[in-house]
Amino acid sequence: MSAGETRQQIVNVANRLFYERGFEATSFADIAKDVGLSRGNFYYHFRTKDEILDAVIAQRVTDTGAMLESWETDGPSPAELIRRFIHILIANQSKIMAHGCPVGTLCNELAKLDHAAQTDAAGLFVLFRRWLARQFVALGRAADADALALHILMRSQGVATLATAFRDEDFIQREVADMEAWLFTQSPAASSLDHNQPA
Repeated sequence: MSAGETRQQIVNVANRLFYERGFEATSFADIAKDVGLSRGNFYYHFRTKDEILDAVIAQRVTDTGAMLESWETDGPSPAELIRRFIHILIANQSKIMAHGCPVGTLCNELAKLDHAAQTDAAGLFVLFRRWLARQFVALGRAADADALALHILMRSQGVATLATAFRDEDFIQREVADMEAWLFTQSPAASSLDHNQPA
């Protein structure tokens, strides 16, 4: 295995452990053990846990950006793109019920630690916020696109938090359906249809 492949394996393992156990509770030894490296070989790639954290955050940003870009490749409507974001809750419901939202849990932990990387970790939310706002602009809601993007982020984080607390798949399904119904009402065309319905 090349040095680059070993480094990537370390980042992948650390990403998983930081999510499942938390950044502070995960040690160098934990990561090295899961990767199968001696401490000496491990230090060749990363000198500190903060260096690993920086690499994990960078990897998450890259992966998230690639995911959002891939969603747009087949030319779906803005509403369908927002719906794909909402459905992350269903696609990842088992992990969310076990460990929470990977973005939210890391941001919360780093904020409590007053860690220097907390702004970088929050950059994932910024990435989602800007992408969602762009979809709401395309949906015809330019004036309040950012507020609508934050609303969706808030709803999804709330659902993830309660899903972790209650371990309730039905709750996730209901909330996703409610978010989809809300999304339909945000289209100017849908609002026009509602206003034209007979009393």
